[in-house]
Amino acid sequence: MKTILFGLLFAALWASASVATKFGVQSAHPLILANIRFLIAGSGMLLFAYKLQRVSNAWPTRTEWVRLTIFSLLNTTIYLGAFVLAIKQVSAGIGSLSTATNPLFIALLSALWLRRKPGWNEIGGLLLGLIGVGVATYPLLQNSYATVEGLLILLVGMISVSAATVYYARFEWRLPNLVINGWQVFLGGLQLIPFTLLFADFSSSHYDTRFWASVLWLILPVSVAALQLWFYLVRQDPIRASLWLFLCPIFGFAYSYLLMDEPITLYTLAGTALVIVGLWLGRKA
Repeated sequence: MKTILFGLLFAALWASASVATKFGVQSAHPLILANIRFLIAGSGMLLFAYKLQRVSNAWPTRTEWVRLTIFSLLNTTIYLGAFVLAIKQVSAGIGSLSTATNPLFIALLSALWLRRKPGWNEIGGLLLGLIGVGVATYPLLQNSYATVEGLLILLVGMISVSAATVYYARFEWRLPNLVINGWQVFLGGLQLIPFTLLFADFSSSHYDTRFWASVLWLILPVSVAALQLWFYLVRQDPIRASLWLFLCPIFGFAYSYLLMDEPITLYTLAGTALVIVGLWLGRKA
C-alpha cells in the first residue's frame, strides 16, 4: 500500500512539471529557468540535510563523488536541460507523453547493464501501458504543435534519464536519499552553467511573478518531493518503478484540462483504463 501511494503521488507531482515549465519559459529562456531551479533546489536540500537535519557520515567519498557527478549529468543536466529546451517547441501534453517512453528504455538498459530479464507480466504491463498512453493521446497528437527539433531534444532527454535510472540502481548507495538528491541537482546545475552562458538569451528574460511561481513549483513539489519518491521507488525495483511513469500523461491531461482548457475525451478515459490494467499486471508477482 505504501508503494502504491508513493507511486501515485510521484506521478501526480512529476506530471505537473510540463505545465509549470510551459508557464516559466514564457518569461525567461529555458536554460535560465533550469539553472536557477537546479541551483536553488540543490543548495536548499543540502542546507536542510547538513544544517537542519544534521545527518552524520553523509559526506560523499571520492568514489561517491564520481557516481554523483555521472548521475547528475544524466539525470539533471542532460535530461531536465533538454526537457526545458524542448517544452519551448512542443505542447505540455507532448511533454507529459514523453515520460511514457522511459519504461521501455529502462527495461532495455536494465537487461543490458543489470542483467535483469523482465518477466512476462512486466513486458505485458509495458505494452499495455504504451497502448493506453497512445490511445489517450491520439487526439492531442493530431492537434498539438511540435517541431522536429523539439521532439528530437525530448528523445535525447528520455534516453538520458532512463540511463540515469539504471545507473542509479547499479549501486548500493550509502548516502541518504535527500543528500543524493541535493548533490545530484546542485551538481547538475553547475554542469549546466557553461551551456546557459553560451546559449541563453538574457536580454529577453523577465523575472516576473509567473517566472518565480514556476521556479518555486518546480523546486518544491517536483525537484524535492517527486525525486525523493522516485528514489524510493527505484530502490525497490527500477523496472516496476518505471511503470508509474505511465500515469504521468494521464495526470498531465487533467492539468491541461484545468489550466489550459484541453478537453478530456473518450480516448482519454479508454487510455486511462488500459494504463491502470498495465500497472496492475506489471506489479503482479
